[in-house]
Amino acid sequence: MHGDVTTLADTNEYKNKLRSAEDAVGLIKDGDHVVTPTGVGQPPTLLKALSDRRREFHNVTVNGILTMVPLDYYDDHDTQENVRHQSFFLGGFSRPGAQGGWIDYVPANYSELGWMLRNGEMPCDTVMTMASAMDDHGYFSISLAADYTMGAIDRARTVILEVNPNVPFAFGNNHVHISQVTAVVEDDRPVQEVGLPQIGDVEKAIGQYVADMIPDGANLQIGFGSIPDAVVMQLLNKRDLGVHTEMMGDGILSLIEAGVVTNLKKNFMPGRMSGTFALGSKKLYEWMHLNRTMEIHPVDWNNDPWIASRNDNLHTINGTIEIDFMGQCCSESLGAKPFSGTGGQTDFVRAGNRSAGGKSFIVLPSTAKNGTISRIRPTLAPGAHVTTSKNDVNYVVTEYGAAQLRGKSNRERARSLIKIAHPDFREELMDEAR
Repeated sequence: MHGDVTTLADTNEYKNKLRSAEDAVGLIKDGDHVVTPTGVGQPPTLLKALSDRRREFHNVTVNGILTMVPLDYYDDHDTQENVRHQSFFLGGFSRPGAQGGWIDYVPANYSELGWMLRNGEMPCDTVMTMASAMDDHGYFSISLAADYTMGAIDRARTVILEVNPNVPFAFGNNHVHISQVTAVVEDDRPVQEVGLPQIGDVEKAIGQYVADMIPDGANLQIGFGSIPDAVVMQLLNKRDLGVHTEMMGDGILSLIEAGVVTNLKKNFMPGRMSGTFALGSKKLYEWMHLNRTMEIHPVDWNNDPWIASRNDNLHTINGTIEIDFMGQCCSESLGAKPFSGTGGQTDFVRAGNRSAGGKSFIVLPSTAKNGTISRIRPTLAPGAHVTTSKNDVNYVVTEYGAAQLRGKSNRERARSLIKIAHPDFREELMDEAR
């Protein structure tokens, strides 16, 4: 994996940099921007220590995506001037604060975050991340989320690793040498597990429409959520699929175990799959460990549409909240209220469009609020955040079918979308279209 170095020197350096979590967060300075990774790559011991000591700091900002660790500082209004949270993509713990105004949201394409941090377009003073145990050559793997974290490490003054033997050592460009590290904290708690979402009849129907358009030998990018996972469940009769995705999850692992994903037909990285973060079960994390068929890479490489589209027959599947007659997709807000984030949707929609033989799918149920609201609308809700533009959208799929929009006129788009709207709303939508 790495060239030989003096392992005794690395071991001594590791011991010299070993700290308690409380001492390690003491390396953070007032005014620092602290970068943490996506999801389970965030270090729970370090973040709790920072939260517990928050009154000792002033004007510290903690950045992250899809925060999954409940921390006191999220909702403590009295300490917002001490430590404040800032998110590139909201989750359940950060969403209330973003909607209430005491957590900040930064809109950006996922693929560009690493580049912006590395080049100073966004500030980065300290990085805190989960990491695997150190290997014999002094390297750690930040396999749970290389994402923008690798770019942040290149820029940061202080790098703090929470080393955990339950973090897999993965292949790809996700390795950090002990010489790059300021402090090490050890913990051995199990990595947080995230199960597959519940899948109902609507999700299954959407999944079947998409699966019918995915040929044997296709490459897949599977987004986050119940509908993309429903697509996965409909692919068990396919053959020789490949993977170039954003999130490595249990849905993809199930296809590998069933022999559906082989990566043998890939023209780019044949025999290997690529992702930028992992979110799933202990079984997934153990499967990732020293597995040469799977690589974790920084998001500014993995999600770059030009890189991803080098995979022929790339089929990308991502969910949205609502879509208007022009094809504009709001995937990250409820009207003006922030709900999630841009993530990698735009990256992979463009990659699917550029790929030879590829397709990009936007998937959504036809209605919301127990069938009382159509998700296909003449115009988006006031203040809605446009995630995928009218110029990028291609296939849109509901439980009533698929509409292909790319290259179509406004009139053709509206008619196609109304055909896959819920029947209860089609007449009303047609009147509004006229």
